[in-house]
Amino acid sequence: MLLLLSVSVLINYMDRGNLGIAAPQLTRELHLTDSQMGFLLSAFFWTYALFQIVSGWLVDRWDVARVYAAGFLLWSLATFAMGLVTGFAALIAFRLLLGIGESVAFPAYSKILSTNFREEERGLANSVIDACTKFGPAAGVLLGGWMIGQWGWRWFFIVTGAGALVWLVPWLYYSPRQQARAAGSERGPGWMEILASRSAWATFIGLFCHNYNWYLLLTWLPSFLIRERGFSMGMMALYNALPLCATAVTTIAAGIWSDRLAARGANVPRMRRNFLISGMVVTALALPFSTLPSHAAAMTFLVISFAGIGLYVSNCWALTQNLAGAEASGRWTGLQNAVGNMGGVVAPVVTGILIERTGRFFAAFVTSSAVVLCGALVYLVLLRLPNRRYSS
Repeated sequence: MLLLLSVSVLINYMDRGNLGIAAPQLTRELHLTDSQMGFLLSAFFWTYALFQIVSGWLVDRWDVARVYAAGFLLWSLATFAMGLVTGFAALIAFRLLLGIGESVAFPAYSKILSTNFREEERGLANSVIDACTKFGPAAGVLLGGWMIGQWGWRWFFIVTGAGALVWLVPWLYYSPRQQARAAGSERGPGWMEILASRSAWATFIGLFCHNYNWYLLLTWLPSFLIRERGFSMGMMALYNALPLCATAVTTIAAGIWSDRLAARGANVPRMRRNFLISGMVVTALALPFSTLPSHAAAMTFLVISFAGIGLYVSNCWALTQNLAGAEASGRWTGLQNAVGNMGGVVAPVVTGILIERTGRFFAAFVTSSAVVLCGALVYLVLLRLPNRRYSS
């Protein structure tokens, strides 16, 4: 089950990041400005964030495996269709459909992991899932850099969208089954109870601050490496994949570490929160230095910044699952992702405007670091931690 979920996450993040990879060539072909590309990159997040609440309710109410399969089918078809369009408006429309389809992903992951994995297993399980959110874009830039260089950006969308549909066959056969609940029968904290929780809002706002930085990097990093660092498409793919892989390795190592601490009787919510804060501080302090003139120094700080992301994501959803419990994990995750992914709506647009006005990426990166530090402060001050130690 974890293997199938991991493969789906690779596909998920390849599909949501493929526009950023294609952006340098696509922008020239369609004659788009930086501001237009910023809006196009953010369009995915309009529906992705909005439909998180609907998806959270669906995975708590219906068979989570079938709900996830339906979303996977929709986003794969939307990816395929983007390779066929010829205009800005059509690209916007299919990015919106992509967001609707992918909105089921994290509520479904959270529901499945909180239901099928013990507390001392969730750090690693969530880290494997999240590592694939980094390996996915890394694989995407390597595959996309090669395919776009050989055949153009359209074939990248067509091949990845159509090829992903093969995953549905083993998923529908092996995935866990969950009986649909009668209307109104959900247990655990309800919608209003979650919305009234100070701790819930700490996780909501904290994820927003993290996602502002993450989606800036996911959508604009290829352009940064080509335009400001002067890399070719092939070098861009390599230097984009390197920090993503560093994040993936860091998050798995941190997930194993946190699970060992949980198994030894640590205060689980406090321990997982500390991983989140540490990761955000590392990321915020390192990111602005990735604009240094020296390629070696800049890439070193970029890798450090991405390693900080790995520390954060290793325990982000494990903390949510601990606070929400298995019965409400879909609802809490849906609400958290709805607010959190507004960072994906804002960051590409603000970044495009800052780049257009300054001609460089420094101001955009400093702004992102400030947002991430605010998130660390929110986790430190706003989150109320239950005194909950794990015992087997």
